[in-house]
Amino acid sequence: MSSKLHLVFGGRVADPRGTDFVDPAALDIVGIFDSYAGAEAAWRANAQRTVDDAAMKYVVVHLHRLLEPAA
Repeated sequence: MSSKLHLVFGGRVADPRGTDFVDPAALDIVGIFDSYAGAEAAWRANAQRTVDDAAMKYVVVHLHRLLEPAA
C-alpha cells in the first residue's frame, strides 16, 4: 500500500480569494506529510500564525493525486 502524500506550503497571494502567489521563490515550504491529518495540523498551525495577514495563504496539495491521477 502506498502512502498518500500531502504538501503544505504558503506565501503571499495577490488576492486572498485565490491562489496566485506573488513570489513563488519566497514560498514557505512547511513540509510533506504521509497523512491528511498531519498535513491539516501543519496547515492549521501556520494559517493560525498568520491569521492577521490577509495576503498570506497556506494550502494543502494532495501530491498523491498528482502522482497517480487515476487512483
